[in-house]
Amino acid sequence: MSNKYDEAYKRSIADPNGFWGEAAADCHWYEKWDRVLDDSNPPFYRWFKGGVINSCYNALDHHIENGLGDQNALIYDSPVTDTIKSYTYSELRDETALFAGALADQGVRKGDRVLIYMPMIPQAAIAMLACARLGAVHSVVFGGFAANELATRINDAKPKVIVSASCGIEVAKVIAYKPLLDEAIDLAASKPDKCVIFQRPMKTATMIAGRDIDWGDATAAAQPADCVPVAATDPLYILYTSGTTGQPKGVVRDNGGHVVALKWTMKNIYNVDRGDVYWAASDVGWVVGHSYIVYGPLFRGCTTVLFEGKPVGTPDAGVFWRVISQHKVKCMFTAPTAFRAIKREDPDARLMADYDLSNFKTLFLAGERTDPDTLQWAEKSLKVPVIDHWWQTETGWAIAANCMGLHHFEVKPGSPTKAAPGWNLQVVDESSNPVPAGQIGALVVKLPLPPGTLPTLWNNDDRFIESYMSEFPGFYKTADAGFIDENGYVFVMSRTDDIINVAGHRLSTGAMEEVLADHPDVAECAVLGVEDSLKGQVPVGFLVLNAGTSREQSEIIGEVIQMVRGRIGPVASFKKATVVKRLPKTRSGKILRGTIQKIADNQDYKVPATIDDPTILGEMEQALTGIGLAKARK
Repeated sequence: MSNKYDEAYKRSIADPNGFWGEAAADCHWYEKWDRVLDDSNPPFYRWFKGGVINSCYNALDHHIENGLGDQNALIYDSPVTDTIKSYTYSELRDETALFAGALADQGVRKGDRVLIYMPMIPQAAIAMLACARLGAVHSVVFGGFAANELATRINDAKPKVIVSASCGIEVAKVIAYKPLLDEAIDLAASKPDKCVIFQRPMKTATMIAGRDIDWGDATAAAQPADCVPVAATDPLYILYTSGTTGQPKGVVRDNGGHVVALKWTMKNIYNVDRGDVYWAASDVGWVVGHSYIVYGPLFRGCTTVLFEGKPVGTPDAGVFWRVISQHKVKCMFTAPTAFRAIKREDPDARLMADYDLSNFKTLFLAGERTDPDTLQWAEKSLKVPVIDHWWQTETGWAIAANCMGLHHFEVKPGSPTKAAPGWNLQVVDESSNPVPAGQIGALVVKLPLPPGTLPTLWNNDDRFIESYMSEFPGFYKTADAGFIDENGYVFVMSRTDDIINVAGHRLSTGAMEEVLADHPDVAECAVLGVEDSLKGQVPVGFLVLNAGTSREQSEIIGEVIQMVRGRIGPVASFKKATVVKRLPKTRSGKILRGTIQKIADNQDYKVPATIDDPTILGEMEQALTGIGLAKARK
């Protein structure tokens, strides 16, 4: 028996023009498109060519004209400053229009770039929407990024104006942003004309005369700006993602396809409607923050939560439940690592009992593979569907998901369910030949990619082809490995280069991590392959134990080794594991496996700009030295 998902998926692949043209009719256009899909110059596909649109109008003004002016558009919840503030659609539109006027006063016009270097405060979202209102291209850089990394992004985007704040807050620590920004501008060859600085009361920034303008002064002198119509194919934003060469890649997002795809996902994937409260616990510096803190919920007419805090420590492991209860959140989206942190601090979910979660219907996880243990803990504790879904900075929205607005499939632990409509996902070998169901290979997407994905890299078409299109001609390379089973369920096992080769056997580190995570004393884990003179590579496990675990570490290590041997077999050659206090991660919660691997293999490594806490790398070196892998560094 067919269901709405099957019908939508089949139509999206067989008739993309009809499928996405129908979705686009739900959006506001100044002028309708000439062609839904322009496929005249592959792999540079363009959606809604000839259409004229404005993303800010679709996010704000359109809803006000349709009666949502008094509904909350954004709730700012900041436990680190003890602040909660709500903005109705009318209030958010008015503040956005005023700041757009302030940017226009500094010479910002359609097509100009504006770099945004902000903490998780409403002004970050207002700045993004103001750029969209003017047809300017924003590039958000995670607040607190190192000066040299910020400088590379300034050089590539060449912003006319930079918008920043005096400081950010990491739990209880105030981080001054302005000195980092000043240093980055000194390092950069390209200089902005002006910097607009939002002064926070925790720390006042020193201003440079002639270049720096106070946010309050700029808006006080401004007049509200109207929306500027732009081509559907014009860029909305540039978001930099790390590149293998060390030079970041500027992922481009267009206006038309982005509005259509994200608005469609809110109902069809997340099952939220106008008026529902949606919370993506991420950061505007990441793609999740772009797609699902700012644009997606507002395109749909939802209320979005912008949260300045952490899953633990602000003040405790119950803060997520407090936010869900207080704001009547219907759907939440966060990274598995956040739930692992909560589980580690409060393994029995006792803090959850203090809150009314009756409005909460669905939890979505993404950003890294959701291990079955975390999935099952969340399901048991929350008693709602917990949905793993898989996507990337480049894709802008889910490649694979349990599309809750279409059909709720049975959850299979370890799988983000099935390819979302629009995604012709396949598994191929090194020669681009399809592999049988259940066999691991490279996960690729047959072109064209659906709307809302990257049309190219900023000013670098050649690198776009080299990075994503050349290895598997006719396909987009996800750089992830996995398989699709006989029922169409997708299993994303690891990055392509994380499939390790142990004595000729191709093994998934993700499968081993699943086993380790099943141990009752293990809160978090990682497995990676390290060089071995005999077998080429051998797996090594890193374990973070639950708070309060009192058992001998050697016993736990012995047990997980036996678990891997029992479930995967001796072929895995899993014989080494070590307990660590924490794992090195990016600020978005992804484990820095490549950096750990370089330490284990005694290779030189660069401290990643995205790392949450650089001091942890020294701890990793000590742990690896302790099990005879890394050599002590001077």
